[in-house]
Amino acid sequence: MFRYWSVALAAALFSCGITAAAEELPRWSLEIKGGSFFPDEDKWKGYYGDDKTGQFSMALAWKPLRQLELGIDGARIRDRGQGVAPQQGELSGEVTLDLYPMQIFVLARGVFSEGQWLVPYLGGGWSRIYYEQDIRGQETRRGSATGSHLRGGIQLLLDNIDRPTAAGFHDSFGVLNSYLFIEVSRSSVEIGAEPVQLGGTSYQAGLLFEF
Repeated sequence: MFRYWSVALAAALFSCGITAAAEELPRWSLEIKGGSFFPDEDKWKGYYGDDKTGQFSMALAWKPLRQLELGIDGARIRDRGQGVAPQQGELSGEVTLDLYPMQIFVLARGVFSEGQWLVPYLGGGWSRIYYEQDIRGQETRRGSATGSHLRGGIQLLLDNIDRPTAAGFHDSFGVLNSYLFIEVSRSSVEIGAEPVQLGGTSYQAGLLFEF
């Protein structure tokens, strides 16, 4: 009788272990993305010669629920152009502008089953942009401003496309799911008495890894 109950208990524990592994759900996600930033500031093209510039971003998020994320996003945006002398209003030399947006966001994901091919998402939150403008022959200007942003996009699950690679990522790095995604975000951040708009619209693509 003792042997019978020992075998039954071992079988139950083994079954629970398989079920737990099958239901292993991610709690964290890491994004690496890049693309183009289209500023809202009307004078941008006059300074920098184009109405867009490059952007590189990374984000880390925690998932209290499968359909909900709380995260932080950091980016770098840089452009170069011609500066304007403050008194003469004439071109005076090369100018370099660096923007460092930091965002805290809440995200809702339309994921309803594991293995779902396409996952749409929508979110938004708080934004703070740190800036540094360096005009040759003039004093470097630094500062920051606070605003808000919205973001949305769609994620394509890569695990279904290449299962051996997905299994290798899981065994080596603990990655449960990998996604290719595209995202559009819009920020509104103004600074100054005569407001200068530091925000704009970003179009980015990247990879997302769930742990």
